[in-house]
Amino acid sequence: MGRKFSGLELTLIALFTVVTVIACVLIGLLATGEPGVKSPDFFPQCQDTPVAQRIDCIPDELATQSTCSRRGCCWSPQNDASVPWCYFSPNHGYKVRGSERSTQAGFEATLDRLPSPSLFGDDIQTVLLTAEYQTDNRFHFKITDPSAKRFEVPHEHVKPFQGSRASNPRYKVELKQNPFGLVVTRASNGKVLFDTTIGPLQYADQFLQLSIRLPSSNIYGIGEHVHKQYRHDVNWRTWPLFSRDTPPAATVDNLYGAHTFFLCLEDNTGASFGVFLMNSNAMEFVVQPAPAVTYRTIGGILDFYIFVGNTPEQVVQEYLQLVGLPALPAYWNLGFQLCRYGYASLDEVKEVVERNRAVGLPHDIQIIDIDYMENRKDFTYDKEKFKDLPQFASYLHAHGQKYVIILDPAISTQKMIDGSPYGSYVRGSDRNVWVNQSDGKVLVGEVWPGETVFPDYTSAEGTDWWVNECKLFYDMVPYDGIWIDMNEVCSFVAGSNKGCADNKLNYPPYTPKILDRLMYAKTLCLDAVQSWGKQYDVHNLYGYSMTLSTRKALDTLFPGNRSFLISRSTFAGSGKFGGHWLGDNAATWDQLRWSIPGMLEFNLFGIPYVGADICGFFEDTTEELCRRWMQLGAFYPFSRNHNGELVIHQDPAVFGSNSSLVNSSKHYLNIRYTLLPYLYTLLYKAHTRGDTVTRPLLHEFYSDEITWGIDRQFLWGAGLLISPVLEPGVESTRVYFPEAEWYDYDTGEPLQLKKVWHNLPTPGEKMGLHLRGGYIFPTQKPNTTTEASRKNPMGLIIALDINNEASGDLFWDDGESTGTIDNKAYIYYEFKVSNNVLQMTATHSNYVDPNNLKFEEIKILGLSQEIASVNVSQNNAVQNYIPDISYDPATKVAVIKGLQLELGKSYTIRWTLQMNVNERFDCHPGPNATLEKCQQLGCSWQETSNPDIPSCYYSSSNPYLVEKLEYSPTGIVATLNLDDSKVRANEAYTAPISTLRLEVKYHLNNMLQFKIYDYQNPRYEVPVPLNLPSSPSSSNQERLYDVSVQIKPFGIQVRRKSTGTVIWDSALPTFTFSDMFIQISTRLASQYVYGFGEHEHRNFRHNMSWNTWGMFTRDQPPTYKLNSYGFHPFYMALEEDGNAHGVLLLNSNAMDVTFQPTPALTYRTIGGILDFYMVLGPTPELVVQQYTQLIGRPVMPPYWSLGFQLCRYGYANDSEVARVVEEMKAAQIPHDVQYVDIDYMERNLDFTLSLRFAGLPALVNKIKADGMRFIIILDPAISGNETNYPAFTRGVEQNIFVQWPDTKEILYSKVWSFLPNVQINESLPHEDQVEKYVSHCAFPDFFRNATTEWYKREILEVYNNPDPLKSLKFDGLWTDMNEPAAFMNGAMGGCRNDLLNYPPYMPHLGYRDVGLIHKTPCMEGLHYLPDGTPARHYDVHSLYGWSQARPSLEALRAATRERGIIISRSTFPSSGRWVGHWLGDNTAAWDQLHKSIIGMMEFSLFGISYTGADICGFFKDSQYELCVRWMQLGAFYPFSRNHNEKGTRRQDPASWDKDFEKMSRNVLNIRYTLLPYLYTLLHDAHADGSTVVRPVLHEFVGDRNTWDIDEQFLWGPALLISPVMREKDRSVVAYFPDARWYDYHTNSDTGFRKQFQNLSAPLDHINLHIRGGYILPWQAPARTTAFSRKNPMGLTAALDDAQLAAGHLYWDDGVRIDAYEDGVYLLTSFTAKQNVLEITVTHQNYTDPNNLMFTEVRVLGVPRNVTQVTVTQNGAAIPSKHQHSYSSNKVLKISNLQLKLGQNYTLQWSLEGQ
Repeated sequence: MGRKFSGLELTLIALFTVVTVIACVLIGLLATGEPGVKSPDFFPQCQDTPVAQRIDCIPDELATQSTCSRRGCCWSPQNDASVPWCYFSPNHGYKVRGSERSTQAGFEATLDRLPSPSLFGDDIQTVLLTAEYQTDNRFHFKITDPSAKRFEVPHEHVKPFQGSRASNPRYKVELKQNPFGLVVTRASNGKVLFDTTIGPLQYADQFLQLSIRLPSSNIYGIGEHVHKQYRHDVNWRTWPLFSRDTPPAATVDNLYGAHTFFLCLEDNTGASFGVFLMNSNAMEFVVQPAPAVTYRTIGGILDFYIFVGNTPEQVVQEYLQLVGLPALPAYWNLGFQLCRYGYASLDEVKEVVERNRAVGLPHDIQIIDIDYMENRKDFTYDKEKFKDLPQFASYLHAHGQKYVIILDPAISTQKMIDGSPYGSYVRGSDRNVWVNQSDGKVLVGEVWPGETVFPDYTSAEGTDWWVNECKLFYDMVPYDGIWIDMNEVCSFVAGSNKGCADNKLNYPPYTPKILDRLMYAKTLCLDAVQSWGKQYDVHNLYGYSMTLSTRKALDTLFPGNRSFLISRSTFAGSGKFGGHWLGDNAATWDQLRWSIPGMLEFNLFGIPYVGADICGFFEDTTEELCRRWMQLGAFYPFSRNHNGELVIHQDPAVFGSNSSLVNSSKHYLNIRYTLLPYLYTLLYKAHTRGDTVTRPLLHEFYSDEITWGIDRQFLWGAGLLISPVLEPGVESTRVYFPEAEWYDYDTGEPLQLKKVWHNLPTPGEKMGLHLRGGYIFPTQKPNTTTEASRKNPMGLIIALDINNEASGDLFWDDGESTGTIDNKAYIYYEFKVSNNVLQMTATHSNYVDPNNLKFEEIKILGLSQEIASVNVSQNNAVQNYIPDISYDPATKVAVIKGLQLELGKSYTIRWTLQMNVNERFDCHPGPNATLEKCQQLGCSWQETSNPDIPSCYYSSSNPYLVEKLEYSPTGIVATLNLDDSKVRANEAYTAPISTLRLEVKYHLNNMLQFKIYDYQNPRYEVPVPLNLPSSPSSSNQERLYDVSVQIKPFGIQVRRKSTGTVIWDSALPTFTFSDMFIQISTRLASQYVYGFGEHEHRNFRHNMSWNTWGMFTRDQPPTYKLNSYGFHPFYMALEEDGNAHGVLLLNSNAMDVTFQPTPALTYRTIGGILDFYMVLGPTPELVVQQYTQLIGRPVMPPYWSLGFQLCRYGYANDSEVARVVEEMKAAQIPHDVQYVDIDYMERNLDFTLSLRFAGLPALVNKIKADGMRFIIILDPAISGNETNYPAFTRGVEQNIFVQWPDTKEILYSKVWSFLPNVQINESLPHEDQVEKYVSHCAFPDFFRNATTEWYKREILEVYNNPDPLKSLKFDGLWTDMNEPAAFMNGAMGGCRNDLLNYPPYMPHLGYRDVGLIHKTPCMEGLHYLPDGTPARHYDVHSLYGWSQARPSLEALRAATRERGIIISRSTFPSSGRWVGHWLGDNTAAWDQLHKSIIGMMEFSLFGISYTGADICGFFKDSQYELCVRWMQLGAFYPFSRNHNEKGTRRQDPASWDKDFEKMSRNVLNIRYTLLPYLYTLLHDAHADGSTVVRPVLHEFVGDRNTWDIDEQFLWGPALLISPVMREKDRSVVAYFPDARWYDYHTNSDTGFRKQFQNLSAPLDHINLHIRGGYILPWQAPARTTAFSRKNPMGLTAALDDAQLAAGHLYWDDGVRIDAYEDGVYLLTSFTAKQNVLEITVTHQNYTDPNNLMFTEVRVLGVPRNVTQVTVTQNGAAIPSKHQHSYSSNKVLKISNLQLKLGQNYTLQWSLEGQ
């Protein structure tokens, strides 16, 4: 409660200043008197005492050498002022007179003071030591004055010991003689626990001191203070203890209570001990780094207890057995509470109650601060503002809520407002219950009501008066509990209204370092008199005595009920009667943090019912602070939101009914109420045994030294880990997970985190809350009050440990009555789970709950398999009902509902487990699995009706475990070891490697790598360079992911921070890592996975129903389930909320991947390592951008390559090629690029020209002069059966071919090249032709630097042949057969290494029985990487096309001096940096149209933007309608080429009929019109990595309908393409996501949105739609791009619902190499807003020679007629001859413009009516 200074107090502050000055003078005088006068015969025996062990001899003032000398101490100045410069010597203190004397309980000894100077005078020369071995774990000693009675604490619970000496103490005590000292050791190991010989005993009348050396610096306890950390800082800190009304602050102020107990953890065995000094005088507690502590008190006696325990928890239990076990609160006390100091009226209170009811917030208790009182007088109420207070309790009770009042001790002396006597004061005066001055007169002070007197609660009369007043007020205003405040005791005037006498009680010779350094500051004079003694002695007991009296009052008011009691001031044993809140804190993040050490300390002190004022008392809170505090406060045992007057309201509902704060508060309060049975049981164990409730981690995990200093997390009991957010503006929190199984409370999901710090995602409404494996938590369905929730069904949460076991308990009674335990009127359960059996044993059942409660739900966390059946029995009788069972394999959570287990009865619940078929992971992925083979592998066998489901599956966890795990800010390093007991049967090359290394690197905030490899034996790693930062550059706060490692069995888990979604979880049974078989599986976040290639997929989204796809580059035409040309082990996956991520496995060995409906994915590869890269998006488009940032951005193609292209395998001669070109030209069909297939070569030899194509060079020159371009094909294999073939000869000379590993001879196989001088019979089957006519060939090793140079030379010679008539001036290269393909299996003479060619595990590739060598060379072939490292073809086979890509592009550019384009058949991740790709040798079939869209979208994911399929099909004769529809679709392939095979009919557009020509011309003219837009998209892909052919889901991922759309696609974000792909269809069903869509052909708004629509599609029509919000640049088409680039340009602006649109145009010369990189380009942005279109040049470094202009602008979706259009430039209107028209379909057309490309313009139109 906030404090105001009264007028009287302000006056007395000035008086206090004067008194302070006088006190200083007195101290100075005393210093020159008897104390500190050194005898001439005394000389200190100053030894070289280590600084850390020195005991301060001048604690009272600034140390000087003269003072030190007077005190007979040792002087040693230091650089550090906190270190004692003056310290005691060994000849101070006392010595033992004679020897110790045995007593019934122990021994006693007389101690005589050693001759030495006195520090403060009145030293007692002889003292008596009494020692008692009270119990085996508790030792007691006290030092008293045998000649004079001194004050001893009259404790309610601690009484003189009457027993005998303990028989088997766990400690030993040694009495040191001279100087006196006590040394206590642990009996089991001799460790010294408590050693007072570090400093001398000081025992004067008003200064008593004892120092204690400790075995460790792990010191906890002592209070009440703000300890910023739970473990004490031992660097010379002094903590004063003297109860005081002062708010918690960052200083070392003494606060409200006095607790002299501390606990010391000795070491990681858990061995601990505690020390308690029973003394209520003002004192200091000093900690120093020896480590040692010093108690320094100014009165009473030294009365110590030492508690020895095996664990910290046992020590607390021992302490509380001494001072009094905590009270068991009423159940309703555990509900959430609201209060505020500053309620203006009862109506305002009700408004607060009602608004929190309205939002459904759990709320049990409403408290009203002193506002309710009349003029703040106890036992009164304001008859005006709170006139209905007598009915308030009934109002709350009607809703199951309670009313608690506040009472202060101070009683006003003033009359009531109406002039009547104040009855409480009158009655108290009549009974003489007030604290008196030393002269016997009543002491008068000032508190809230003004002038006040103070009850003496230590007197029986005072207690009786207090009880009576509480009853009288209750009879007037009913209430349910009492909160007592201001009982330190607090007065707003120093001492009294008359000041305080000048005596040694008010001004003792030594004043501890208390706040203000004045004993009676803000309290009573220290010579004031109470029944127990002088205020000097009993001040710290005032709150304790008030607590005792108030408990008696409550027992009188509520006989047999526990009621409610919290006190601000407390003392040892206060917890026996009530709870405590941590005082008048402030709304700051510091105070939020400090509340945790405060709670933990009060659990040590035996007051577990404790909490802080949630959201802060002083100062205005903030929404974020209050939200985070409500989260934490939901787990304060005493959970109350309370603040002061003159600050904003902070009850949750005031922040808004659907605010984040309300939602978060309800969530965590509902969890609190759900777990109240668990919390109540913890409080029961605190009450009966002394357990802590809010528990430091070190109490449970003392063997883990990290936990010794953790105070930002805590436990409820042993099982619930609470990790609040304690910093502003964070989305993650650093959390420590000790060695245990941990489960996320909200999801039940196991965390793969043990003994590690982890950055836990904690977005605004979430904190860390985790259940510990091995524990069972009783629960109850929550409600908004405990009264209501206690009527709800109960349940259990079973969190299994690593052995699939757990235990727990439940205490249950009526929740309110006293004596239920003594009367045994309760239920007590012990729960235990083992071997899939839950025993619910009611060990005590003597209470019948009136609500007929039943356990109805059991939730089991960490269950490895689903539950097949549940059997419930009671007394061996089986129950008949069938429960409802569910299981989530991803989270491993089973829920059993529908149970009817009556509370109080014992039950046995058995469950049997079965593996859900979707959870089966194939243990025999090879062919021909049998029961026998399966059993040999140690796996389970069960056949199913679905042959795709594995019959042989793993039934045990994977054999790897983590032995060493190191987390760092940049990643994780772990050592994986093989658990020999779990190793399965394996062949030699598939036997798991025993030790592996895991490395996780947090490269970027959106990208991480995790790599598993054999660090002891180097293995092949893919030599593909990636764009990785030189060192990780991510930050904890900004990272999108969290990574954790499961210890046993090993697994990696990656979680998206923002949502908590697990996107990778490999803790599955499949993981193994051997030389030739590596396998890893992961659970997936959803069923929506895209990517992996290259294959023919029937859908873009993978079918998760047990499909396996092999990857190994092969000359395989697209065929379902067969591995094809490329190798792309990359996938993109959607999460259920629409977030996306991507995963690359950088491994080039043959592999397969299996999808299963779990959903899960299994990788199997036969070599290399596991090297994963994950990008986090979170949008699909960002995934691709991040992936291409990693592997390299797509190449920028030349503009001409966007034109239509023609090719055919089977051109007879150059004349046929020329005829096709002429026919296309005559038909005016756009045609930019002409190809020739291998027909142009002499006998299919690379770099040669056939005589049949002798005129080809001239033809090429001719068509280029006509604006066309030419591309030639090259295959990699080089014929070796030649006598005059320079390419081969030079290759041999330069040693560039793949070799045999042993002889280093060239490895020969067969491909295309034919033997010389043979007549080929083409009617023979292909295999026979190969056998008879095909020559030997060698394969260039493109990894070698020498090969690159050879290749460049050979290509250049084709371009610049010494014979000009043979120079082919090609513009691009088409590299084919580069898987590498062969026409035989292996090599000439056969392969030589069966192990490599027929590996132990053959992935799911086509033709598995043939081995890896199907249509490719032998796997033992030897390559050399650029650095000279040898590499087996086995490892690099799938990199062959990749290795050829860069040399090809470099050679092309070196020859042509232009950008050019490479089209490659075989690709690998990063190939797109250099090449485009066509989808291979498809077939003229209708299904291939759809599959081509899928293929293009997949290659968009793979970072290869320039893609397309062979239009009209390669194999077989195409059909008319098929080819028409394919030409329409192919017009929107980025790589748009019509191509077919030898022996099939011509299918170029000019080969059909006039209608075909027209349809082709029209659709290609659309393409050419949009080429500026397409070119810009390709630039965006090159610059930023975005997709060109874009899946609809990339733009509309929030619409789940789009997740399965693969018969439509987008060009970029704006053009929707919906082709017809079925024979005879004249309509197409298209989906329109949520946007405006304009028909491209009519420019009309379709009005379609979020719907499927059946669109008309006659044979000559393809449906195209422009998306509102985008501006498309275009250009009038022409027959070639060379001509179209000279034509006028235009813009189509498609306005969205807000009348906005945007777009941009990238433009360069179309051919320059690295135009973008060199900055030689033009970039123009377009923005439309309502009636204004801005054209803005954002990059100007290119001027087109054709003086291009925008001559036409179309604006779609203009709402009204346009009356005028103006053109401005640089803010001024410019002359323009433009015209405009507005059509009924809301299209504004502005024509005859002359807007120069490369200049800024503004177009503005006026709408009719504006």
